[in-house]
Amino acid sequence: MSSYAMPSDWPTDERTARAVQDELRARVVLDETGPPPGTGRVTGVDVAYDDERGVVAAAVVVLDAATLDVVEEATAVGKVAFPYVPGLLAFREIPTVLSALGGLRSDPGLVVCDGYGVAHPRRFGLASHLGVLTGLPTIGVAKNPFTFAYEDPATARGSASPLLDGAEEVGRALRTREGVKPVFVSAGHRVSLDRACAHTLRLTPRYRLPESTRRADALCRSALREVAG
Repeated sequence: MSSYAMPSDWPTDERTARAVQDELRARVVLDETGPPPGTGRVTGVDVAYDDERGVVAAAVVVLDAATLDVVEEATAVGKVAFPYVPGLLAFREIPTVLSALGGLRSDPGLVVCDGYGVAHPRRFGLASHLGVLTGLPTIGVAKNPFTFAYEDPATARGSASPLLDGAEEVGRALRTREGVKPVFVSAGHRVSLDRACAHTLRLTPRYRLPESTRRADALCRSALREVAG
């Protein structure tokens, strides 16, 4: 059983949450390369909501990074503890994600979030926030570019283009399937952007989205259905 404790003073309002982001953002580590792709463990994290009941389900799925076989998985279900505010989604999701991570018996290794790391208006999306709180290396692989600009990458798998906030590269649009819409990769914590892209390609041998995300998505939706009865 791993221990990923919730901070005792978790924000419940927008002003406090933004102050927490400002404080924790200074702790993000972006000068580590991170684990080599295909080694150790890779853990997918995803959440699903039942808005009518105010419930959120989180799933974590640990894969063997070399084979992409499932090593372990865990879920947690909780009450949504923060209102929906763009840019502050981590405050809705992290409490339940930490509970799910706490259900693992093994080291998660690299954590891949269905969302953003530093590709965030305040440079502190879910992947960065989760990385700082747990100390784990994290990356964000999102389905859309949030508010940032990019040029469409070339059609070949592995092609990439900068995800830009003005002149600053905050992530990359990465083509994981030939001729299919790219995903949007950003560093979270303790992993470089180059390495984050390399991991993403390793995790997408067949589909647009990483296997870690696909499996975590299916698992959290299943957990939510079980709660709904």
